[in-house]
Amino acid sequence: MTIRLIIVDDDPLVRAGLTFMLGGADDIEIVGEGADGGEVPDLVARCAPDVVLMDIRMPAVDGLTATERLRRTSGAPEVLVLTTFHADEQVVRALRAGAAGFVLKDTPPAEIVTAVRRVAAGDPVLSPAVTRQLMTHVAGGGTEPGFPPGDGAARRRRSAADRLTVLGEREREVALAVGHGRSNAEIAAGLYMSVPTVKAHVSRVLAKLDLNNRVQIALLVHDAGLAGEE
Repeated sequence: MTIRLIIVDDDPLVRAGLTFMLGGADDIEIVGEGADGGEVPDLVARCAPDVVLMDIRMPAVDGLTATERLRRTSGAPEVLVLTTFHADEQVVRALRAGAAGFVLKDTPPAEIVTAVRRVAAGDPVLSPAVTRQLMTHVAGGGTEPGFPPGDGAARRRRSAADRLTVLGEREREVALAVGHGRSNAEIAAGLYMSVPTVKAHVSRVLAKLDLNNRVQIALLVHDAGLAGEE
C-alpha cells in the first residue's frame, strides 16, 4: 500500500529536502506541501493524505494549533511532528492533541522514512527512552492551559485518575504497560497474553477513554501518577 504524505514546513529548503528524501521511498507518495498550518485543512481535503509531517513552529498558524484542529475532525490523518527539540512544552501539547509522535529535524533520513511508515500503520513514534524523557518533562513542567498556577499537577492527577476508573482490570494493566512505553510484544510477554489480545485491549482503552493513540494513553497514565506502577 502506498502511503500518501503531506509535508508542512515554512522553510522551503526543509520541504525540498524532505520531499527528495521521502519521495525516493517506493511506498511513499508526496501528495501535497504547505508552508503554514493554516493551509492544512484545505490540503487534507484536496489530497486525502494518510500522514501529515508537520513542523511545530511556523509563523502564522503553528503546527500545534494545526494538529489540534485537524485531530478534532472525523477521519483525520495521522500527524507526525517535526521539531528541533527532544521534549518541550509544545511537543507535549501536540502529543496530547493527538499527534502520533515526533521526529527531530536532524534525524537520519532512513529513520524519518521508518517513522512515516510506522505512523501510517498506527504505531506511535516514541521509543521507551523518549517516552521516559517526555514523562519527566511533563512531571517537571509548570502549568498547562486550563490549570491555575501551582495547582496544575494536582488537578491533572485527579482528573486523569478519575478517567482511568472506567477501565477493567486487564485494560488497566495494559494501559499501565503502554505508559511505560512498552511494545505490544513486550506487553504480551509480561501479561501472558497474545499480541492480538493486547491490541484488542489497547483498542478498548482508546475507545473508553476517547483517546487517539498510545501516546495519549501514556500521558494520561503519567498524569494519574501511575507511571511508577508495574
